[in-house]
Amino acid sequence: GIQVLRTRRQVPTARAGLRLPAESAARVCVIVPAHNEGACIADLARSLIAQDQPNLSCVFVLDRCTDDTRGVIERTWAQADRPTAKPSLEIIEIDSCPPDWSGKSHALWQAVNQSRAAQASDVLLFVDADTWLDHGLVRATVALLRQQGSRMLSLLSTLTHDRWFEVIVQPAASMELMRQYPIIRANARDTDRRRAFANGQFILIERSAYFELGGHESIRGEVLEDVLLARRCQTANMPVSLLLSDGLLRCRMYDSFEAFARGWRRIYGESANRKPTRLRSQAARVRLLGTVLPLVALAAVSAGIARLDGPHPHLASITLWLGGLGSAAYWLVVLLIYHTGRSPLWTAPGFPIGCWITGSILRRSAADLDAGRPIIWAGREY
Repeated sequence: GIQVLRTRRQVPTARAGLRLPAESAARVCVIVPAHNEGACIADLARSLIAQDQPNLSCVFVLDRCTDDTRGVIERTWAQADRPTAKPSLEIIEIDSCPPDWSGKSHALWQAVNQSRAAQASDVLLFVDADTWLDHGLVRATVALLRQQGSRMLSLLSTLTHDRWFEVIVQPAASMELMRQYPIIRANARDTDRRRAFANGQFILIERSAYFELGGHESIRGEVLEDVLLARRCQTANMPVSLLLSDGLLRCRMYDSFEAFARGWRRIYGESANRKPTRLRSQAARVRLLGTVLPLVALAAVSAGIARLDGPHPHLASITLWLGGLGSAAYWLVVLLIYHTGRSPLWTAPGFPIGCWITGSILRRSAADLDAGRPIIWAGREY
């Protein structure tokens, strides 16, 4: 709870950039990697067309697509109507990926090097195909990048909450990742204190800084390319910013619980540097603090009430008050977490269940590593 309160007080959200003057001279190139994203990419395309950032260009890099992703993009761009000129559109198609590259890193690297708009830009913005951007988001984050003196800025998206696992498990899974990578430490200017982290759904970076780091070529085989890019910034002593989007960037990460669990196993496994013992320790911790102890506190309240008229009323009273204080502290922190992440407060009672399932995902990730099972992601096996 203290960590969440400190983050809210010390770290601005993306909305703070809406009040800053626009960086009109900055040439921004948005690069979107897509692997069979025809079902969702129209929403992103429309939100990019609506951006009010001057000097904006958009590049879609289609990585071994076998669906109608290109057609959806072209139709959306052609049908969109806005009073001012649309951002320029460029589509790059890739039909193969070298075996020593991850698919997303290869697609982004090819786009940066093949696109004329990317080569002429001052700032690159990598955005995932399953996101939606508020019309002022690019302008706000470019202004924040300049104001904070950062060379890279990443946003934590506001996640959708329509499906049962988004309501029950997603807040607990996201909070566990933020416990491992506290936002305040991710923003530390002192690289010795920094806990490097970035979210690949939205990474804004100066083009010159990108090439100083070696771009995605320097992390070509990494599955969690966003965190590795942040770590390279740390090694190079580059200032970075990690902010909450506060509703300006929205994302539906997964369409089914199977995909959700598989995706989070990948995230947790890479975040733990593929160490099974660390994953099992994290699983025990999230279950203990998120599920077991709240139930113990509730049991203490029940036991205290039941024994108030018994032979030891003072002990029963102490048990009741301790259980009540523990329960109150727990639920106040849970409500604070949900409010900060813009999750519906009515879904908060599912948090203990979500913590238990998150523990299961962590344990399964450890088991996958123990058994040498590969990660299958976006048409590739790692």
